[in-house]
Amino acid sequence: MLHFEKIDISHPASRGDKTSLARSLGHPVESSPAPTAGPIVFVVDDDVSVREALESLIRKLGWQPEIFASAQEFLDRPRSLVPSCLVLDISLPGLSGLELQKRIAVERTDMPIIFITGYGDVPKSVQAMKAGAVEFLTKPVSNEELLAAIRQALERSSAVLGHLAEIQELRDRYGSVSPRERQVMALVVSGLLNKQIADELGISVITVKTHRGKVMQKMKADSLAGLVKMDAKLRAASGRKG
Repeated sequence: MLHFEKIDISHPASRGDKTSLARSLGHPVESSPAPTAGPIVFVVDDDVSVREALESLIRKLGWQPEIFASAQEFLDRPRSLVPSCLVLDISLPGLSGLELQKRIAVERTDMPIIFITGYGDVPKSVQAMKAGAVEFLTKPVSNEELLAAIRQALERSSAVLGHLAEIQELRDRYGSVSPRERQVMALVVSGLLNKQIADELGISVITVKTHRGKVMQKMKADSLAGLVKMDAKLRAASGRKG
């Protein structure tokens, strides 16, 4: 069973710091339930006493707990794109913790995993960490140790969701750019001058300037350097090379 020592609820992430933490973690994305939705700490453990203890602790610290007895129960739960992490036991009925981690690594890159187990050994720990777990804790776990791991995981989740939201916004902007404007944009970010772009596309310099202006407006770029950075992010996100 987890070891829960008496904890001071005025610890960061509660009381006055709770608001600042929620603000720093609350990156809104289009598929989130609401911009004000708080971070979620998911727990998957087949030990009911562990689940109840973790649920109580997580709630007291100002986060929203969601508790599951098996990996399949967790997978059946609709996804929420808010900052979150998963506190996961390795030994579970049916799908094991390590097997669930493999699924999450592909499908939910924004959800860091914290393993807790009473049966952990060095090979399993190494396997979990190599697969991307942020922490591997052995029961009994102190409140402070678990709290630090959860905070780190939620900060990582928030950063990933913020990046995904930024990329989606850039994709939406790029979606409003016409095919011809995209041609001009590609040549602009490659470093060609207006005259060179005109010669390349067989259009006038005035037409190039018009398309270029529309690209800057639609992409909401305030400079050529800004447009180049946006293009690089879009290429990286799609796996395209320069």
